[in-house]
Amino acid sequence: MRFISYLINGISLGSVYAIIALGYTMVYGIAKMLNFAHGDIIMVGSYVIFCLMSGAGVSPLVSVLISIVACTALGITVEAIAYRPLRGAASSLAVLITAIGVSYFLQNMALLIFGANTKQFSSVIKMDPIILADGKITITGETIVTIVCCLIIMIVLLTFINKTKAGQAMLAVSEDQGAARLMGINVNGTISLTFAIGSGLAAIAGMLLCSSYPSLTPYTGSMPGIKAFVAAVFGGIGSIPGAFIGGIILGIIEILSKAYISSQLSDAIVFMVLIIVLLVKPTGLLGKMIQEKV
Repeated sequence: MRFISYLINGISLGSVYAIIALGYTMVYGIAKMLNFAHGDIIMVGSYVIFCLMSGAGVSPLVSVLISIVACTALGITVEAIAYRPLRGAASSLAVLITAIGVSYFLQNMALLIFGANTKQFSSVIKMDPIILADGKITITGETIVTIVCCLIIMIVLLTFINKTKAGQAMLAVSEDQGAARLMGINVNGTISLTFAIGSGLAAIAGMLLCSSYPSLTPYTGSMPGIKAFVAAVFGGIGSIPGAFIGGIILGIIEILSKAYISSQLSDAIVFMVLIIVLLVKPTGLLGKMIQEKV
């Protein structure tokens, strides 16, 4: 029974990683850039919810919606100011340095505004737990909502990519930006939309993460962001189903590692998984090897 509880908690945590990993994998798959400031957008979204609920007394649902809008706007702004000038001409190192710079900027702004002290985050989810097996298994409302949200987001996102005109434009830009531009597709607008969607998902992930683990600091999004990147690589960076599978597997590995091996070594085990995947299958579980034409 205890193993089942750990497994459910792992799926819940993995669902959060999967939602965050979707932001990484969409941006990389379409813009061929890694937005390492993605984890800090999670933090910004969480602070927006915290301030609205605790400071202004706004309802949880309205707070989450405002957070999604704020993070979406932030993602579009970051793409336009920091990443767009680098696109196509800059080296991967320049993009990485820019991403780290944006990350530090957001963290330090949060430190200046909110301070370094940990804030107690009130759960947005008001749902009674489900008790099974005569009280031996308890599934919290946060766990249920997190898993359901992840599944819904996956279905909606895949439908959007495959069935809408904007989604088809994203696929075209992902394949060849030059050809997509010749076909009349607004490449800048499409990439900006990708950042917007990923950042909006980051706000949802921040809400789910802080509702399950109710503490908030300017560094709240850093480690989950890094682990979500590991999940994206594990599933195959650029693959939406891969981000989902990688996130779930990584969450289960982390929770089982804490339960049966060591809570201190759980993070090391997660990163060891990344090393093993890169050695055995560099493209990830569902990733495809891309042949560069010279």
